[in-house]
Amino acid sequence: MRFIFVIAFVCTGLCASARADETVFASSFEPAWVLGYHVGYQSGFYTDPENNAYPTNKIDFSALSHIVIGPVVPNTNGTLDTTFSIDAVNGPAWATAVAAAAHTANRKALLMIGGAGAITGWQGAASNLHRAAFVTNLLNEMDAVGADGLDLDWEPLDVFNSSATDYADFAALAQALRTARPGMVLTVPVGPININYYPSSDPFFGTIAPLLDRVDIMTYDMEWDAGGWDSWFSSALHGESGTTPTSVNSSVAYYLASGVPRSKLGVGIGFYGVCWQGVTGPHQTIGPGAGIIGSDNTYSYHNVVTQYYSAANYHYDATADAPWLGSATPFGPNGCNFLSYENASSVAAKGAYATRNGLGGTIIWTIGEGYVPENVVQENALLEAVNAAFHPTP
Repeated sequence: MRFIFVIAFVCTGLCASARADETVFASSFEPAWVLGYHVGYQSGFYTDPENNAYPTNKIDFSALSHIVIGPVVPNTNGTLDTTFSIDAVNGPAWATAVAAAAHTANRKALLMIGGAGAITGWQGAASNLHRAAFVTNLLNEMDAVGADGLDLDWEPLDVFNSSATDYADFAALAQALRTARPGMVLTVPVGPININYYPSSDPFFGTIAPLLDRVDIMTYDMEWDAGGWDSWFSSALHGESGTTPTSVNSSVAYYLASGVPRSKLGVGIGFYGVCWQGVTGPHQTIGPGAGIIGSDNTYSYHNVVTQYYSAANYHYDATADAPWLGSATPFGPNGCNFLSYENASSVAAKGAYATRNGLGGTIIWTIGEGYVPENVVQENALLEAVNAAFHPTP
């Protein structure tokens, strides 16, 4: 689910002045969707010190509108790997149980198809040769698990990194699925935008938007430690510049300009942080030996608050609306000097931004990384913050 940037340093149209239209919208709009990803390797079937075990009976469905269960991985011939990162027996059983729990809570369940590293499988399965069988297999698996729809996690899907046929094959696949099951929920996660590299828009996303219920931007892990960048936050709301060329707002502006209706557009929240060494905060030159040493899983929100956080190292950037921990003295088990992450304040800022812009909601990668069983009063505190931010009490 993490998006890997192609690095370049030429402004081609979507520069730092880009802004979405931050207009206050009526509260009568459809309530924002909160889609939380839940993956098999965080299910608790195996012991892994980097991955929280998140038991199904501990999931706070009250904070979610949809749970996205995965991954189901496409094979090049249109068949599916349905082990859910567990195994061929326990994986499907786990997924089915999570979908059933979601329905008991009156929530929708989707299957995550693909993810980072699955591009070859996508390209073969969605090709003209295998597409019909692929559609059948996807719908059969959706029915077997008892899910309500599919999240088409085709990465990368953009004008620079996609093959010559990727756009056409993705559109044909989405159309075939929509035709076969008009009432299914169909979503796609898309990459954030580097303002130095991308043009001002890509009309492809406007053409596929009518086939989809949501187009969700993976606005997390948006930093880089090379290619002319300075140190930067993992999910800055604003504040993009030539040397820190990402923000939620500039990515939203890109997809709006591409023709995606704002009511179908979602933003992303990462329930994990990014650890740097050799820099102590944002906007610093990345010198020799400095850079990112880890992010997803190792620096889950659980691990950040139980192993890395201290009040003495805490800071908050009011422009980026982003918290961070920073110290010249390495802190935590792996010796971070700068750790960018999300907390209740940054989540609240994203919720307020989504409301101002009339956006469709948010995605979370992953809800398991926010589970803190040591906090017996608020085991799902960050998820509760998302609920409050995107479903505020009138």
